[in-house]
Amino acid sequence: MTTVKSIHFQFLPLSMRVLFSMVLIVFGIGYLMAMIQVWENHAGKDGDPMLTAKDLMISYSGNPEGTKLESSLRASMADMLPAEKRQVIFDWLHAGAKQEEFEGKINPILQEHCVMCHTPEANPHLPNFTNFEGVSKVTAKDEGMNLHTLVRVSHIHLFSITFIFFIVGYIFSHAYVRPTWLKCVLIATPFLVLITDVASWYLTKVWTGFAWVVIISGAFMGMSFAAMWLISMWQMWFFKPPQAIAEDDGRVPCIQR
Repeated sequence: MTTVKSIHFQFLPLSMRVLFSMVLIVFGIGYLMAMIQVWENHAGKDGDPMLTAKDLMISYSGNPEGTKLESSLRASMADMLPAEKRQVIFDWLHAGAKQEEFEGKINPILQEHCVMCHTPEANPHLPNFTNFEGVSKVTAKDEGMNLHTLVRVSHIHLFSITFIFFIVGYIFSHAYVRPTWLKCVLIATPFLVLITDVASWYLTKVWTGFAWVVIISGAFMGMSFAAMWLISMWQMWFFKPPQAIAEDDGRVPCIQR
């Protein structure tokens, strides 16, 4: 059996430890921002301000009790309108989103708060709110993310997070962790749950219970990131390696094969 070894943080040049630390700090802030974005995009779609499994079910499989416009106004777009104006739109939607009521009740609200972004000229990827025809596309039943959106988000998610955890895992490989298998589990976990996370986006459209797999996958990814981040930062600056490591020129067994 061959043991693959890496050099412990304490035996690396100061410049490399500074580099590793700065990368981890930026990734840590970025991970926090990503969690805030998840909250902003999904929380509140079920009417509860907290992020729940039902929010994720609505995001990916749709909301049989509501429309795309209502789901957005209860979540990511909630701050774009005052509560009383949002309620006017909700009442209109619940009454059947009739065209004869659009010009008098709804269009003035959209003109004041929404059309600066929701026009083909401002953003061709957003619904067009300059006329009833454009608005009617988001007053239909909310069926969640379509396949085109899921594929686009999936490939970005898979490539970017793999890149991040490759770097974090490489930095963490210089840490001293026993037993060795635990170190390998921490390195492998985010890649495995990334696959289950993305797969569950699609599977939630088939069975909404898979929204819990999205939550569990995200929890394991966050815990593995936190563990590798904290262990790496601690051992880089405050940890005293065991004597056996020092006697082996700072080499730390990483994996066995």
